[in-house]
Amino acid sequence: MSEAPARSVNNKVTDLEVKDAHIIFESVWTSLERELGRDKLFFPREIFWLNGAPGAGKGTNTDFIQQYRDYAAAPIVISDLLSSPEARKRIDAGMLAGDREVVELLFRKLLEPQFTNGAIVDGFPRSMVQVECLKHLFARLNELRQEFRGNPNAIKFPKPHYHILVLFIDENESVRRQLMRGEQTLAFNKKAEAEGLPLAEVRKTDLTADAARNRYRVFKERTYEPLQSLRDIFHYHFINAQGSIPEVQARIIKELQYQSSLELSEETYDIISSIPLSNQISQHARQELVLRLDDYAERHKKLFREVVDLIQQKFLPIIQAHAISGQAHINSEAALFEDPLALAMFIDIFSERGFHAVVDLHRIEIPESFDVKTGQIQTRMKKVWRVSIRFVGSEIRRGR
Repeated sequence: MSEAPARSVNNKVTDLEVKDAHIIFESVWTSLERELGRDKLFFPREIFWLNGAPGAGKGTNTDFIQQYRDYAAAPIVISDLLSSPEARKRIDAGMLAGDREVVELLFRKLLEPQFTNGAIVDGFPRSMVQVECLKHLFARLNELRQEFRGNPNAIKFPKPHYHILVLFIDENESVRRQLMRGEQTLAFNKKAEAEGLPLAEVRKTDLTADAARNRYRVFKERTYEPLQSLRDIFHYHFINAQGSIPEVQARIIKELQYQSSLELSEETYDIISSIPLSNQISQHARQELVLRLDDYAERHKKLFREVVDLIQQKFLPIIQAHAISGQAHINSEAALFEDPLALAMFIDIFSERGFHAVVDLHRIEIPESFDVKTGQIQTRMKKVWRVSIRFVGSEIRRGR
């Protein structure tokens, strides 16, 4: 994989023309280990590696993901790292902003304490070399986790959780959005110049269709294809970013739900994995409900009819009276509920009709007589079924 020889000064790789990911990674890692100490390399527990086609909305959605995951620190934007004072100092000293430069700046940033619980990295990896460095980092962090197990600092070396999140739009939509962004920036700068305000940066690729189209094709060839190699290693989120911001963010939320196998330690996951996910339980719930109702009607027709009649006569009038609130709490002493099968029918019927019914049995002792001679009070046990029913309430708006 090595494409160019590396010059070395004091046994340190300094030539940024090196394209061997292993050499780059080991050089950066050795530098960090020597400077900070192996037992101080605390990387974030969870990292979202965010990439996307030009105009796909990375800047818009990084803030959204940060809020959704409740991260304290702002996203790490690779282009901002390369324009930071530290990066400029290195570049001005004669260093090129190649893969090694990007990897070192990024790793140092990730080691800052505000990223302990999680980080979003916008714009990495963007080349096959960077993809390989990412794999090396993941493997090294797992090695550290094993090395420090049982150590007082073990909690600071958690199982790393990597999410590759790719926002994708087609070429025509990308070109349209880039050109629109260019028009908006030029309009903003015209107004800002008249008012003596700072001007916004105008990307040259946002000014012509040919330049915008070429930038999209560069993304497809140099970034999108290398990212595909991570599909079988990390959790890979491919997001259709065409549509409104709320639509795209709804897709992101759906993608990020139920990640137990990736977010928990192996030991924790092994313990709880026998309990199915909620979506696995509900996946066939509708079909099973229909089968149960058909069985009630066929094999227990009389009891089934009695339950339906009870609902129509005793419960529906109260439910209809609470149509605006969408919830009703009803007490019943119906002897029919003494039969567990009738109670199951009752709940299933409401479920099929779109209601959510919960039934609790309460036993209440009712005094019936008093024995004067013994002073004892004779009681009987009264059973009350308390039924809570929730449903979609009316959307009628009340006046302000």
